[in-house]
Amino acid sequence: MSAMIEVAHLKKSFGAKEVLKDLSFSLQKGEIYALLGSNGAGKTTTIKILATLAHQNSGFAEVGGFDVEKNPQKVQEVISLTGQFAAVDEMLTGLENLVLIGKLRHLKEPQKIAVTLLEKFGLTAAGNQLVATYSGGMKRRLDLAMSLVGSPKIIFLDEPTTGLDPESRLQVWDFIRDLKKAQVTILLTTQYIEEAEQLADRVGILKNGALIKEGTPQDLMAEVDQGVDLSFYNMADYQQAIAILQGRTLQFFPEILRLQVITTGSAEDFAQVVVDLEKAGVTFRKFGKMENKLEDVFLKIIQEGK
Repeated sequence: MSAMIEVAHLKKSFGAKEVLKDLSFSLQKGEIYALLGSNGAGKTTTIKILATLAHQNSGFAEVGGFDVEKNPQKVQEVISLTGQFAAVDEMLTGLENLVLIGKLRHLKEPQKIAVTLLEKFGLTAAGNQLVATYSGGMKRRLDLAMSLVGSPKIIFLDEPTTGLDPESRLQVWDFIRDLKKAQVTILLTTQYIEEAEQLADRVGILKNGALIKEGTPQDLMAEVDQGVDLSFYNMADYQQAIAILQGRTLQFFPEILRLQVITTGSAEDFAQVVVDLEKAGVTFRKFGKMENKLEDVFLKIIQEGK
């Protein structure tokens, strides 16, 4: 299967500052790929190059089967870009913004398309109001609706939920999931690690312009410490458990009578912790598997630079 996005040995510098260093990755049709990294890691620069808004110094980038340097117009025909800030005209109504994009894409019946998208994004009631009167969440939803005009095969979402309230963020997540069901290929950058964990098929972690780790969220989360999460009824049992398990790596939370025991990750080692405590007559309130999050992996990898 040919990739919808193919990046190989991409490099980009601004003067003496090297922003991208030998960057390589690919996306298949219908895949959501999240680029994570601290500010200045190169996420937005990557998006700009792939969307033909910037030029690489060297390397190769192909989007929708077209070279971004040799065929930028062909690339533009198959993509859509939603940037960090809503690119809407506040002096037009929501409906007029959508119709304008439809006309610029030379689509038939742009009015009909605009009405359909207003309904899809819950903006029908505000469709004839000036966008200047919209809330931040409404502007972002309109911006996302505009990115769907023309049914692009590939969408770049550069921090699409920045500044949104929790309810609006969840609505955007649902929108992204619907795009995936429609087999749209999505390259996502985000500052919210939970967003990548919830949405992405694969994650790439950028540090100083280099891709230092890549994989599914599940595979990456398996790389951090695994173990048993224990809670106790009283301090006596808590301290006794520590004494029994002193040969293991422990993480202490005495203020809430909670103890985490690092294990090899195997079911046998997990069970052995519980068996050792039960044999010693230690009573615990509850136990379970340590819940790792993608954020734990991200911080570990960024700090270690692996």
